[in-house]
Amino acid sequence: MTPEQRSRARRAVVAAAMGNALEWFDIIVYGFFAVVIAELFFPAETDPTVALLLTFATLALTYFIRPIGAMVIGNFGDRRGRKAALTLTIALMTLGVGIMAFTPTYAAIGVTATVLMLLSRLIQGFSAGGEFGSATAFMIEHSPDRKAFYASWQVATQGISMLLAGSFGLVLNTMLSQEALYSWGWRVPFIFGLLIGPIGWWIRSSMDDTPEFLEVEERDERVAMPLGAVLTQHLGRVLTAAACVGVATMSVYLILYMPTFSVTALGLPSFAGYIGAAIAGLVTLVLAPMFGALADRVGTVPIMRVAAVVGGLVVYPMFLALINNPTVWMLTLVEVVLGVVMAAYFAPLPSMMAAIFPTAVRTTGMSVAYNVGVTTLGGLTPLVLAWLVDQFADVSPAIYYIAVVILSLVGLTLARRVYGLR
Repeated sequence: MTPEQRSRARRAVVAAAMGNALEWFDIIVYGFFAVVIAELFFPAETDPTVALLLTFATLALTYFIRPIGAMVIGNFGDRRGRKAALTLTIALMTLGVGIMAFTPTYAAIGVTATVLMLLSRLIQGFSAGGEFGSATAFMIEHSPDRKAFYASWQVATQGISMLLAGSFGLVLNTMLSQEALYSWGWRVPFIFGLLIGPIGWWIRSSMDDTPEFLEVEERDERVAMPLGAVLTQHLGRVLTAAACVGVATMSVYLILYMPTFSVTALGLPSFAGYIGAAIAGLVTLVLAPMFGALADRVGTVPIMRVAAVVGGLVVYPMFLALINNPTVWMLTLVEVVLGVVMAAYFAPLPSMMAAIFPTAVRTTGMSVAYNVGVTTLGGLTPLVLAWLVDQFADVSPAIYYIAVVILSLVGLTLARRVYGLR
């Protein structure tokens, strides 16, 4: 790789990372403050458990629109370029965060507050649907080699988001009174998120499109309807990649759910889950590039397979230990271990998914596959876990996690044997 190519790859990482950080920061903060949002945006007479389920249902609903965003923005990215898709996604994300940050509560404007919150989540979900595919393609196609390492920064930025969100949750829940937290404190992280948007938009709009896309365009090899080609010619690749997403997205959303779990199921202080989440974010930030670099040497599938097996083996005994010893430090340990598993599994995933799809349909293919996986195996997770814990046992999240691990191992096997990924 020449110095110019290395510089271009690094700038591509920064450009893609800004929007990815905003997307995940917004999602994680919403999940972390679910208990607060439930009280502020749903009628006071609603049963607390029902209000919490409705809050997570609102989050889950945004995931049903993500595949639509994936189809529209992914198709746009394969037709008009990765840069155009990235610029569109960060503009929409900033709009969604802005609505969330400044929407009055239910007590002030009634059901209109709930509708505006839902609108914010739908805009965010639609834009996020195209973010992963276009950002990953942008990083991969700007990197002539070390593709797994550069693509792993897609995951490292999620670690930054988790670290920041966890830090906000910890500081706000310990430094503010409950009255201050509920009146204005919960808005602070969303307002902070608004600062990321304009900076990311400026950086993305100043970048050139990727060499690989420009070559496809120059050779006139663009597909007339990328979405149609993906759903007809590459459906097997989509389903395989979607299954592989499972452990990655489940780990993220299980960590996201832990602050709520610590309060509603374990009876711990409101700040308890944020310590481990912040540390898990730091672990992901540090380890993801390391696992990405390792994947360039030994392959993506072997690392992901080991991480999935380890996660499946440790999650049940960890949850049992946490339930039997519900302390802040045990909760922190569980979240940190989940963060290590997430970093090891998730870091090679973007590079693996990019390798599955041809350049001409790469953004569409990755966007659809990723969001099908995230919607079914990740976005519904907080809602499903809240319901499972309420209806059955506190150890239900661990059993659900193991089921997702098995599905992802099937996906990895298909990726290796059918599509020849190493």
